[in-house]
Amino acid sequence: PYAFDTFPYEIHTIEHIAHLDRREREQAIRAAGYNTFLLRSAEVAIDLLTDSGTSAMSTDQWAACDATRATTGNSAAYQKLVANLQDITGYEYIIPTHQGRAAEHLLSSILIKPGQLVPGNMYFTTTKLHQELAGGVFADVIVDQAHDPDDDFPWKGNIDLEKLRALVDEHGAEKIAYVSFEHCVNMAGGQPASMDNMKAVYAWCQGQGIPLIFDATRCVENARMIQSRDLRYHDVKIRDILREMMLYGDGCTVSGKKDFLINIGGIQAFRDNADWADRARHLLRLYEGNVTDGGLATADVAAMARGVEEMLNDRYIRSRVAQTRLLGQMLIDGGVPIVRPPGGHAIFLNARRFLPHIDQDEFPSQTLAAEIYVETGVRTMERGNVSKGRNPETGENYRPALELVRLTIPRRVYSNDHMRGVAEGIIRLYQRRDEIRGLRFVYEPAQLRFFQARFE
Repeated sequence: PYAFDTFPYEIHTIEHIAHLDRREREQAIRAAGYNTFLLRSAEVAIDLLTDSGTSAMSTDQWAACDATRATTGNSAAYQKLVANLQDITGYEYIIPTHQGRAAEHLLSSILIKPGQLVPGNMYFTTTKLHQELAGGVFADVIVDQAHDPDDDFPWKGNIDLEKLRALVDEHGAEKIAYVSFEHCVNMAGGQPASMDNMKAVYAWCQGQGIPLIFDATRCVENARMIQSRDLRYHDVKIRDILREMMLYGDGCTVSGKKDFLINIGGIQAFRDNADWADRARHLLRLYEGNVTDGGLATADVAAMARGVEEMLNDRYIRSRVAQTRLLGQMLIDGGVPIVRPPGGHAIFLNARRFLPHIDQDEFPSQTLAAEIYVETGVRTMERGNVSKGRNPETGENYRPALELVRLTIPRRVYSNDHMRGVAEGIIRLYQRRDEIRGLRFVYEPAQLRFFQARFE
């Protein structure tokens, strides 16, 4: 059949990007304390810091924004969002929040009792912190392959069911708050979970009376990975794959600023537990806003209602994941060590192999992110020793197995020519990697230190 396989959209409005010379970039990174989060956006050429809230919205989304009437009441935008997500997920209770971490706060407050364990397929920074603030203790039950950047196992986001069983055997099912199951695991390199693993883990959890809650922030990217890597799903629509994925959970949190193609917003959803939904809505009123807006402007609710339709376009999500794979392949061809296979939303550089001469307590990932900016003007993000934080009992850095720099690709924003420029600059830096030296803290916040820390 005839196929016109291009980006399924055209450029509507342009935004000029910064062009600082090397001396200006060196001054900028020093002023930012070698923390790419603290760079001014006007100093950044190509911004791969995050894919959160950086999507290009469509003309249909902007039209939906313009057509709304501002209200904290039961708007048509809210009704459409709920109806769309009920159809997409099969879940009865759809509760909007202002962003993903608000949903994480609600979930942790509802389901965690002090001292309970929360098994998960690798930590995420804000998720783990909300679990700990509620008195929970995170336990990593991801498959071992996820901790090896060079392993080509296609389902590195899988939960190791034997690890989960051992945890329950040791502590008892009543000691488990819920199982936290992330789609396309961010800290593992955007790595997906298989449909078979979701199904098996959910069946086992049901037998134990343990809830399973998805972090479905990148559910559509995970669905695309299943479509491309599992022969049984090659000819199945993304919408149908996603609906089956959600069958194997009791609820989900979502940062809508990723797969939902919006700039702000999130959801908390439950399949059929009315008590959880009532408690979530109560907390939402206390901390966020009305239960019909989650603290969002009505226009943002309307944009989200439209975005969840557009995210299911097979041509769109295919081109989205293909662009990530293209960047990864260019770096591999240039000899640059990355997490393999390439994930859905980002390419992760293996800073341990990129800078083997820099000790983890001199923060090779933070160093590499700063050096990439100086070399290219591209802003990336540390995902290693700085992000993991310190052991509260010993005060020592956790020194995680994965020491990574994330090149996060915003949705519908950059062209493949931009990706070529990024790859060429990083390959050039890799060729002089022996010249690079590490960093030390100047200022270190107690929590989520990667956002505001400064180095020298």
